[in-house]
Amino acid sequence: MHADVHHLLHTARATELRDEAAAFRLPRASLRSRVGWTLVEVGLRLTQSRDTAATAATRAGAFRTA
Repeated sequence: MHADVHHLLHTARATELRDEAAAFRLPRASLRSRVGWTLVEVGLRLTQSRDTAATAATRAGAFRTA
């Protein structure tokens, strides 16, 4: 097989593979925004849990069962 023919076949196959891969690609902007909002939600939950944990610790000492 001549190098020119091999190069043409390789170029055609590479183009087909790129087109197939583009069909399965996730949109970056929506994925990035979903991850960002998830991190914001986790951060808000962490700040709320610290306040709640401090309050619960003072109440837990008053209710001893043993």
